[in-house]
Amino acid sequence: MKVVLIGCECSGIVRQEFRKAGHDAWSCDIVPAEDGSEYHIEDDVLTILDRKWDLGIFHPPCTYLSSSGLHWNGRVPGRKARTEAALRFVRRLLNAPIHRIALENPIGCISTRIRPYDQTIQPYNFGEDASKNTCLWLKNLPPLRHTKYIKPRMVCQCGRVYTYDEEFLHGCPECGPGKAKPRWANQTDSGQNKLGPSETRGADRARTYPGIAKAMAAQWGR
Repeated sequence: MKVVLIGCECSGIVRQEFRKAGHDAWSCDIVPAEDGSEYHIEDDVLTILDRKWDLGIFHPPCTYLSSSGLHWNGRVPGRKARTEAALRFVRRLLNAPIHRIALENPIGCISTRIRPYDQTIQPYNFGEDASKNTCLWLKNLPPLRHTKYIKPRMVCQCGRVYTYDEEFLHGCPECGPGKAKPRWANQTDSGQNKLGPSETRGADRARTYPGIAKAMAAQWGR
């Protein structure tokens, strides 16, 4: 059994999978746990990094780190300073006194300002009908192995929709082969995320997919 810290997680998704696998897993965030678990620490994760953890998995907020938001740094006063603060937070997580560490975030400035990521993963390689390219920075942990591939639907430039196998076997009768793009259930036909604007959109998009959480517990919990 390992003592596991899931930092910056209020959903409990990763914590639950590690506890199912028999580990003493705790989530920590500055907001309460969505599942009301007693195994959640409502605090700044930086204050508990020096406890005796065997494994730390961290999900720092990506608002000021991801490539999709960095273009605002030169337009909105204060955003650049928030990016610098977010990078300091990431450095402290990666340098925590924990033997095994994994940190996840979208593609952004962590790779250029701190160090390149070790792996990128997609939920569709872990049994989830979804696309969300995610980077992992690893310390004394192996890359996650894929568990189950979920085929996409294929959307042609003319608007026709095919199954993955149909498009690759026959192609589009009007446009020919190779003109279709893969799309998963969380994407529109044009490739955008289906989640519309809302107060919870950021939190909803940040949740770890259960298939990935199960792979973390099964592979990194050994």
